[in-house]
Amino acid sequence: MKAHRIETKLTKNVTLILEDLPLQSDEAVEILILERSSQPSDSNPYPLQGKVIHSLQ
Repeated sequence: MKAHRIETKLTKNVTLILEDLPLQSDEAVEILILERSSQPSDSNPYPLQGKVIHSLQ
């Protein structure tokens, strides 16, 4: 199965429109919708920065 990533916004009436997809007209597809957070994340993007790493060998 090939994956194609497309980012878009819903229309005012909450409709999703996908155009110019790299597919043939009769191909079967599976759609997965991930909601983007509109608020910036306050979590640390580098949680291990400044931490000491220990090996358990």
